[in-house]
Amino acid sequence: MLILGVDPGTVNLGYGIVDGEEEMHMVDCGVINVSSRVPMEERLRSLYDRLSQIIANHRPSEVAIEDPFIGRNVRSAFAIGRAQAIAILAAANKGLPVYYYSPARIKQQITGYGQSDKQQIQEMVRIQLGLTELPQPSDAADALAVAICHIQQSRLNRWLIEHGPK
Repeated sequence: MLILGVDPGTVNLGYGIVDGEEEMHMVDCGVINVSSRVPMEERLRSLYDRLSQIIANHRPSEVAIEDPFIGRNVRSAFAIGRAQAIAILAAANKGLPVYYYSPARIKQQITGYGQSDKQQIQEMVRIQLGLTELPQPSDAADALAVAICHIQQSRLNRWLIEHGPK
């Protein structure tokens, strides 16, 4: 099971690919950076093209995307929603199933605490993937966390189906 995790953003879109077949290990991660000076439609096209290329190169079986957190900055939430839509479209065009996780759910799954900070998430991603160094930058670590969250949730769902009430 090869999972692409996405931390959406219109300037910095984090991606992380994790193989969760047996033991989890990182295959690739990074950040797609697009200048904030570029018009939004050009940024979105660039994000789509580059994310589509990552999908074509790695051929993940599923995509997990962080849902935008809607706080006080509604404008920021709309921008993140646009980047999320681009990730959904890139996955859908390759026929990949897409799963969504809230930031609190990801933090809870990765660290055991739904209010964890970025440093805690990076450290737990490092530990769970057996990395010698913290995954950098934090957007890439967040995307890896999304992928790990999905793998763990998928494993739990399979276990429940196999061992749940009959």
